Amino acid sequence: MLTLPSDAGDRVTVLGILWNIVLLVLKLLIGFLTASAGLVADGIHSASDMATDLAVLGGMHLGRRQPDEHHPYGHGRFETLAGGAVAAALILVGAFLAWEAISNLRQGTDAFPGAPVLVVAVVSIFVKEWLYRRTVRVARSVDSAALHANAWHHRSDALSSVAVLLGGIGGLAGWGQADYLAGLIVGLMVIVAGGRTLLSVMHELTEGGLGKAEIASIQSAVDDTPGARGWHHLRSRRVGRQTFVELHVLVDPDLTIVEAHNIATDVEEAIHGACSRPVRVMVHVEPNLRREDRHPNRPPSESGLA
Repeated sequence: MLTLPSDAGDRVTVLGILWNIVLLVLKLLIGFLTASAGLVADGIHSASDMATDLAVLGGMHLGRRQPDEHHPYGHGRFETLAGGAVAAALILVGAFLAWEAISNLRQGTDAFPGAPVLVVAVVSIFVKEWLYRRTVRVARSVDSAALHANAWHHRSDALSSVAVLLGGIGGLAGWGQADYLAGLIVGLMVIVAGGRTLLSVMHELTEGGLGKAEIASIQSAVDDTPGARGWHHLRSRRVGRQTFVELHVLVDPDLTIVEAHNIATDVEEAIHGACSRPVRVMVHVEPNLRREDRHPNRPPSESGLA
């Protein structure tokens, strides 16, 4: 009996692999028997889904490795890189679908797939949309860019099956180019989805910080912490599923070390409460000295000095 992995991300990815194998065999078999080029291409798309599932699975496995001497922030970027690979695959698949559709439209090629093709397309749409919804739900719960990208790859397969279905319906109605027109629209949609995912991945890989709303929430939490007279040098970064926040907090210079440490702990807890995802916080405590005694190089856009 097959046992699924314990990690939620691994489980949903392995589930996707198993369903992609079933759909790959079904689409290729019916596609060749009915001479449906669209369904054969859709089967190849399912094969690409399976390949990206394996890439995501490997990326998540490497990303969970503990920090070491060479990777003090952990290995979460492996998972991010897997998400980038899936995003690139989405763009390539979308471009392939669009190019094939444009070529056939220019040549005036007609396609009249039969009823079995429609049945397989409907099954694929329901299965892949279900996989998309299940994967994106897990991706949001664990905050994984790789799973988000993989979820969209499932949806791109569902959309390509929609093109096959519409082409089949159009063929039954006597419109032989319906399949290719739908394929062009789907291809463009897949390219846009892949581009958005790739931008998100690049934002993290180029040390992009949290969004404005999340930063504002953190700033408000620090301002409301008793004993914190101000703050500056607030910085954030993402490493895979983990978020890191660091900042300097100003306190009364007459406090004891223990009292200042307690305020820093309160600031950390306030930031944890303000963030919607798990976060690692580093707080550096400084005495609230006169303005002329403060360090001159603090950017005003990242300060909350009292």
